[in-house]
Amino acid sequence: MLALVAASPVASEALGTILDARLEQPVTRYDHGVLGDSVEWGTLRLWVDRCPACARTDVQETVIRLPRTRVFEDVEARLIGLDPKAPTAVMVVESDLARGARLSLYTGAGLLAATPFIGQTHRWLAPVGAADLDGDGALEVAYVDRPHLAKVLRVWRLEGDTLTEVAALENLTNHRIGWDTIAGGLRDCGAGPEMVLASGDWSRLMAVRLDGGGLSAREIGRYDVAALEAALACR
Repeated sequence: MLALVAASPVASEALGTILDARLEQPVTRYDHGVLGDSVEWGTLRLWVDRCPACARTDVQETVIRLPRTRVFEDVEARLIGLDPKAPTAVMVVESDLARGARLSLYTGAGLLAATPFIGQTHRWLAPVGAADLDGDGALEVAYVDRPHLAKVLRVWRLEGDTLTEVAALENLTNHRIGWDTIAGGLRDCGAGPEMVLASGDWSRLMAVRLDGGGLSAREIGRYDVAALEAALACR
């Protein structure tokens, strides 16, 4: 079954398990090129099991089509949820041609929640990841706000169908202009989730935790690609 869904908000009832998600429909209507070329994406395709408790899967294929004033300005669509084995939403960077980027969460029914647009064209954010970062049972999402300019790590908590900012920390980054990848991400080396990023000048690897309502960062070594991969693998 194929459903076409507009990019408008929906309620946050149980919406099934997302099996896969892909960015599709290459478009060139946004002249930013922060990811190394002039091509972004116009649609998001989801495959959702609408009855994960049933003996047989009930898969619905949904295409979310953005208006011509927006694009998905990202390298991938990330499946997220409190249970990594049963993701319930997709996290993706969505950019407005006049207002810049926001972090959006989509389900098979449409837009679940989103952060505000940055507010200016050609301003972007780079996702870090999504998890229960502080052990309170709620899902948090994290990104670096303008990783080439402001370099601020921001964490938002999902409550129903609303994202609320809960913490921020300056002088961190995870992307250089023109890269088609986003560096760093989440790890759990046995003591709870940490975010792994670079210092603002790209000289040091940083591990960041959300604890007690705030963010704390510590250096874990010199930054290079091999060290980053080792850190993410807890080596």
